[in-house]
Amino acid sequence: MDHLFERHLKTQRVYRGNAVDFCVDQVRLPNGKKATREYLDHPGAVGILAFIDRETIVMVRQYRHPVREVTLEIPAGKLAKGENPVLCARRELKEETGYFGGKMEPLLSYWPTPAFANEILHLFVARKIKPGASSPDDDEFIDRTVISLRDALKLLHRGKIKDSKTVIALLACQSMKLGSKPLRLR
Repeated sequence: MDHLFERHLKTQRVYRGNAVDFCVDQVRLPNGKKATREYLDHPGAVGILAFIDRETIVMVRQYRHPVREVTLEIPAGKLAKGENPVLCARRELKEETGYFGGKMEPLLSYWPTPAFANEILHLFVARKIKPGASSPDDDEFIDRTVISLRDALKLLHRGKIKDSKTVIALLACQSMKLGSKPLRLR
């Protein structure tokens, strides 16, 4: 597969933001020509499918400016540079929902949009969590939502959940039958 690789020549950071940077790289293509590649540079993130019991999960509702909608999502957050994803998942679950403790198991990791971003998202399953007070960031306005796994999957299949990390976590859960009973939606 070496015949597919592009050799990195240089990077120009055209914008440095609080959450993401935008970069333009010059690369050498497999045929020897030069090309540019524009992408979003992101430190990565975590998402948590958090089970209160075998049939109930905790999710969050929040306004997402780019899509101009209030979304229903699993709790999630951005990794700090060099941060351990499990520790980040524990921190974000507590901040966004108030739930804490329990067992944090890796579910899967994936690139949401590898065509134009280097972000990697680490998904976890949390079990045996305990309720507590949430402490979102000053610029976050979040409602904690407790919902059955079955109802969350129904919302997904009706097109009411569109957030990729949430869709992937719920479908992975459904395919692995992580809940208490086999899930039949229709």
